[in-house]
Amino acid sequence: MTLPVTDLLALATTIKAWGQELGFAELRIADIDLQHAEAGLLAWLDAGYHGGMDYMATHGMMRARPAELVPGTLRVITARMNYLPANGSDDWRASEARRLAEPGAAVVSLYARGRDYHKILRSRLQQLATRISNEIGPFGYRVFTDSAPVMEVELATQAGLGWRGKHTLLLNREAGSMFFLGELLTDLPLPVDAPVSAHCGSCQACITACPTGAIIGPYRLDARRCISYLTIELKGSIPLELRPLIGNRIYGCDDCQTVCPWNKYAQRAVLPDFDVRNGLGQAALVSLFAWSEDEFNRYLEGSPIRRIGHERWLRNVAVGLGNALTAGAPPGPLLAALEARRGHASALVREHVEWAMACRVGTGSSCPRECTANP
Repeated sequence: MTLPVTDLLALATTIKAWGQELGFAELRIADIDLQHAEAGLLAWLDAGYHGGMDYMATHGMMRARPAELVPGTLRVITARMNYLPANGSDDWRASEARRLAEPGAAVVSLYARGRDYHKILRSRLQQLATRISNEIGPFGYRVFTDSAPVMEVELATQAGLGWRGKHTLLLNREAGSMFFLGELLTDLPLPVDAPVSAHCGSCQACITACPTGAIIGPYRLDARRCISYLTIELKGSIPLELRPLIGNRIYGCDDCQTVCPWNKYAQRAVLPDFDVRNGLGQAALVSLFAWSEDEFNRYLEGSPIRRIGHERWLRNVAVGLGNALTAGAPPGPLLAALEARRGHASALVREHVEWAMACRVGTGSSCPRECTANP
């Protein structure tokens, strides 16, 4: 479809307004030329920083070439949607710090305390595409949300939604980094938006705060050490030397975001879908470890957490329980919870339970050397 330039300008403005009506905080339009990012992506993959995420290497340079992913693509409408729960603590950063300091508390990443963002954003992007089609007629498009080989942050940076922070996430002057990204790849030759300048300056807060040292340098992340990777993407055993550093984080990690000065401007979600559900903002390790598989699936229906399954859920919580023991939490309930899982059918669960039970303080037990680090 060919539209006059003036019509394309007007259409772009209208699309952005429609996006905000659908719950997106902001939409901008990117060109598809990402050649400048290919060398960095290849170097990251060659270094093995993607760990066991083999799909990252499988698609290779397609990530930097949207027109190969969806032939005919000329532009990418990139959108961000705030997810900081509206029903969370007013001083959310201080609240998160307190929870991390409570050994028996179970800390779930803020983005995962509500409904699965993949479904929410895809649905809203599809509604946007339908509205465009109703306005101009059929056009070529596909929508994605963290579900395809797309360099989301690079496209968002190119479109001016923000700049890449040293923790590799997108930062926005008005909203920090507490938002999701989604894309609508289209064959419409819409006018592109200009990028914005970076504003991290000499700040190293995210690098210093990373519990496992996964941010190995500005703009360089070794996913193999990242707690989000270890508790979500990793399918097998969590490396012994990293277990004590995970503390009580059982699904994801927000540390590099909570310390970022720009997140004092983080905006609350406008959609109730991202409200905290099932008490995940105040849950205890012992309680979550007691969930049967049926309870896990029932309580977390519609949650992004369900993707890891009950086995890895127990693996993660077991590590949290072990670290709670190391930190000097009252051992009785923790050990009783672990003892109840010692005979679990999964070897993965049993291994992490045994490790956790050895992490007792002042009992003379044979605590693993790796358990003595400060969690």
